Amino acid sequence: MKKKIAILGSTGSIGKSLINVIKKDKKNFEIILLTAHKNYKEVLKQANFFNVKNIIITNKENYEIALEKNLNNNIKIFNNYNIFKNIFKNKLDYSMSSISGLNGLVPTLDIIKYTKKIAIANKESIICGWNLISNELKKYKTSFVPVDSEHFTIWKTLNNNSSKHVEQVYLTASGGPLLNTPLNQLKDIKISQALKHPNWKMGKKISIDSATMMNKVFEIIEAKNIFEIAYKKLNILVHPDSYIHSIIKFNDGLTKLIAHDTTMEIPIFNSLYSDYEKKFHSKKIDLKKLNNLRLQKVDIKKFPLIKILEIIPEHKSLFETVIVSANDEFVNLYLKDKIKFTDISERMIKFLNLVEFSKYKKIKSFKIKDINKLSEYVRFKINAMSI
Repeated sequence: MKKKIAILGSTGSIGKSLINVIKKDKKNFEIILLTAHKNYKEVLKQANFFNVKNIIITNKENYEIALEKNLNNNIKIFNNYNIFKNIFKNKLDYSMSSISGLNGLVPTLDIIKYTKKIAIANKESIICGWNLISNELKKYKTSFVPVDSEHFTIWKTLNNNSSKHVEQVYLTASGGPLLNTPLNQLKDIKISQALKHPNWKMGKKISIDSATMMNKVFEIIEAKNIFEIAYKKLNILVHPDSYIHSIIKFNDGLTKLIAHDTTMEIPIFNSLYSDYEKKFHSKKIDLKKLNNLRLQKVDIKKFPLIKILEIIPEHKSLFETVIVSANDEFVNLYLKDKIKFTDISERMIKFLNLVEFSKYKKIKSFKIKDINKLSEYVRFKINAMSI
């Protein structure tokens, strides 16, 4: 019987990687839903290739264009996520949530009740709304797989065991395109330089987050939430080749690590299939990389955003929403060429230390409306400030 799946954010890098995996085993899958924000051409192409009956395009203008371009009347095109109950008559076998940004939180929460398994690649949802997600997962008995390579390898290493026996966890960071750039040259880094990641092909926002290493701050928060590991046990190591994705030291003296090629298709493949159900045709072990891992500590002067980890409360709070929303806006200002590269970190740290935001560190219980309201306020405040 074919596995029924849905892909939220099918035109992004993660969505396309999942599409590539499914193409190699097309006969065993039935895609019930694909979604996109603006890229109507790509999502229509995907829908026609896989004979998908339902697609969602959230941008109103592009939704209307898609309606005109759709020559296949068998495809139903919707403009929002309020139609899950009309589309999913039975529980899906698998859903991927890879919508970019906080906009992905609501559809992620909504689809949990309609799927047996959910793979989440949406950082913002896990960072800002993990308490809401975990409640829904328990309520609807939905299994969860993290898809980020670092969290996937931790998840795979722990193998459903408790993290109480974990002594230390090390997440690896490539260091991005600016790892070897002298500190005094960072201020004048061009957007094209900051976007040129040496190992991964990603969207603009996450590429800049990699260049500032804010992406790794996010991943530490995610790891703390998903695996319930204290911040003091979570560490970052720079590993330029991105071959090792996490290292876990257990309190029995053993240290385990997982390596895989720099392709997201490997964690996605493993989230889609049960253990050893299918073979993934990967490259041979790279002995050159294994013999030259070049692991090193993070240069805080070059990547000052790492210091944000010192001001985050141990418990889940609304302060994480302040962090995510503020970073979104400062990166957006940089991509619009309104601020310098080093302004991202300088203004970010200054903004997070404003007295008015300290109260959100104490708020442990909250709903989606609280996250959205605070996010809107943070974005408004940053854009109202003089640049």
